[in-house]
Amino acid sequence: MSAAAPPFDWDGLDDIELIEEAARGEADALSALYDRFSNLLLTMAIRMLGDRAMAEDLVHDVFMEVWRNADRYDPSRGSVRTWVLVRLRSRALDRLRSATSRREVPTDDITPRDATPEGEDPSLQPDRAAVRRALTELPEEQRLVLELSYFHGLSSSEIAERMGSPLGTVKSRTAAALAKLRSVMEPKKGGTS
Repeated sequence: MSAAAPPFDWDGLDDIELIEEAARGEADALSALYDRFSNLLLTMAIRMLGDRAMAEDLVHDVFMEVWRNADRYDPSRGSVRTWVLVRLRSRALDRLRSATSRREVPTDDITPRDATPEGEDPSLQPDRAAVRRALTELPEEQRLVLELSYFHGLSSSEIAERMGSPLGTVKSRTAAALAKLRSVMEPKKGGTS
C-alpha cells in the first residue's frame, strides 16, 4: 500500500499562480486568495460602506466575481492585489450610488486613519507611511479629491458638487495627484540587480 501524497501547499504559490489556478477551476486556489486578501478587503469595505454586515456581503460578492472572472486577470495591468481592490472599490461605489439616502461626509474628517488595518501584512507599513507622506506633499485641492474618493468612496461628480468645482477640474486634479503618488512610489531605476 502506497503512502498518501502530502496535501498541496497553495500558500506556497504567488498571487499570479493562484489566480491562474483559480481560472482553471481550482477552488483551493480561490480559498488561498481569500485567506490572503479578505482582511484587507473587509477593512476597505467597512471604511467605504460604514457597515460591517454590508462590507462582509460585499467581500463575499467580490470573491465570487474573482472566481467567475479569474481568467480575465491581466498581469500587465497590475498586481492581483490591485485587481481585487479595484473590483471591491468599484462594487462599493455601485452600492453607495444605489443607496436611497445620500451619505454626508464631514469635510473636517477626510484624512485616512494612521493605524494599520486589522489583518494587513505589517510589511506593508513602510508603503503606507510613504503614501501618507506623499499625500501631505500634494497641493490641498489634489489631496482633498483623493481622500474624498479613495477614503470616503465619493464619485467624481459628488466631489465636484461638494467642492463647488467643475467635474473636469476634479478629474484633472485626481489625475495629477495620482501621477505624483505614482512617481513617489515607483521603484527607482538604475539600481543594482
